[in-house]
Amino acid sequence: MSGSERPGGQPEEIIERIASGYRFTGPALDLGALIWDGTCHPGAPVRIPLPMLNRHGLVAGATGTGKTKTLQLIAEQLSAHGVPVFLADIKGDLSGVSAPGLPNDKVRSRAAEVGQEWAPAGCPAEFYALGGLGHGIPVRATVTSFGPLLLAKVLQLNQTQEQSLGLVFHYADSKGLELVDLKDLRAVVAFLTSDEGKAELKSIGGLSSATAGVILRSLTAFEAQGMGAFFGEPEFDTAELLRTAPDGRGILSVLELPAVQDRPQLFSTFLMWLLADLFHDLPEAGDLDKPKLVFFFDEAHLLFNGASKAFLESLTQTVRLIRSKGVGVFFVTQTPKDVPADVLGQLGNRVQHALRAFTPDDEKALKATVRTFPDSPYDLEELLTGMGTGEAVVTVLSEKGAPTPVAATRLRAPASLMAPVDAAELDRAVRSSPLYARYAQAVDRESAYEKLTARAAQETPEAREAREAPAPPRREAARPEGREEERPSVVEQVVGSGMFKSLARSVGMQLGREITRSLFGTARRRRR
Repeated sequence: MSGSERPGGQPEEIIERIASGYRFTGPALDLGALIWDGTCHPGAPVRIPLPMLNRHGLVAGATGTGKTKTLQLIAEQLSAHGVPVFLADIKGDLSGVSAPGLPNDKVRSRAAEVGQEWAPAGCPAEFYALGGLGHGIPVRATVTSFGPLLLAKVLQLNQTQEQSLGLVFHYADSKGLELVDLKDLRAVVAFLTSDEGKAELKSIGGLSSATAGVILRSLTAFEAQGMGAFFGEPEFDTAELLRTAPDGRGILSVLELPAVQDRPQLFSTFLMWLLADLFHDLPEAGDLDKPKLVFFFDEAHLLFNGASKAFLESLTQTVRLIRSKGVGVFFVTQTPKDVPADVLGQLGNRVQHALRAFTPDDEKALKATVRTFPDSPYDLEELLTGMGTGEAVVTVLSEKGAPTPVAATRLRAPASLMAPVDAAELDRAVRSSPLYARYAQAVDRESAYEKLTARAAQETPEAREAREAPAPPRREAARPEGREEERPSVVEQVVGSGMFKSLARSVGMQLGREITRSLFGTARRRRR
């Protein structure tokens, strides 16, 4: 059914009613122009109010429908308004945001259709790469900072193993064993499963030797796949994502991920670490004239696949609360059903590109997507399967916080280059960055692995022999008739162990030494 055959009034009345919902008095980003009954109306612009960009959003659509160009369009306008942006570049085609676009007939035609005064312009950008794999400034996290919940997601541990990993982190925190890289965590787990560490294992309760062994094997396999490069120092300070250029434009932080796109669970979880780290470091900001940062979370469905209940609860709470700290989060995926309902309910701004309906599952996803939109005069099932590349169904939050009318939209053309920049040019941009010297070279300082190795090396043969020798039979002291034999408590056994005393001497066992952790178990740390 065409738009003109739908109930709701004459076409002119419907167009005016929809268009009036996008007339804002304050600053706004221009997405494109309204489409009704197949015709684009350049006099009816579709926009997003700048202050509402921290109310989160969703950019969805099938592969090849233009999601990446939508991210580019929104990001460059945010930058122009002085808002920093984080972009995950999965396919390696977003580096063009740093270079002016190239005029051609296609761009000129699109600009004329939507009433856009197109002019080529690049944005200030920094390029990053996880662990330095690929083109970009290396982004690393310490294992301690990453925390047990996120690491369990990366290691694909079940709920019991996730809880046990949390106990290992608790033990390392309380003993002053810094978990900087994967070999540190592996050393702590190996120690806890050794003869010497069995008493320590008992002291933290709920962690069986079998489960510890599973965690150790998972860590070993994970490291054997080359994942160790992502964990270590210098750790990336997420405050770098909040910078602006000398001319006042927001810097676009582009995380280049093509080198690790075959490890989707790793990079999606690393993106969650970046967001969680920002969350617990930023102060409350309330309602702002513009966001402090807008964070685009690409391939979002990978984050939710196989996630534990604890992980999803923490993610939902982070998304709900980070808005008040001035950060907007846009999830980018294929259909809204990829995002849990509790998270989807937090996403006030929606840009839905075309969907395909080739299979029964596709049909089901299409119907579910339609149900997530407010009532509208469009036949959304027909519209969503018939839109072309660079077209989308939009609804956002108005300046008053109410949903705008659903608007089929022909999107504007980005002003920046809609293709990757040359690899050599990208490398030059990375090496000329003032951040390169700070993060390029990995540092391996003394941490849990070195401390445990040193303790083992310092143990004298006599001490080892005494520790491994069978205990002499105890002489039973006379005790009143009927009184039970008093055995040393677990605490007394642990405190009396040689390793405990050694560690106590090395770290002082001061009260309050344990690291404070956030919703995701990520460690809080003092910023420079």
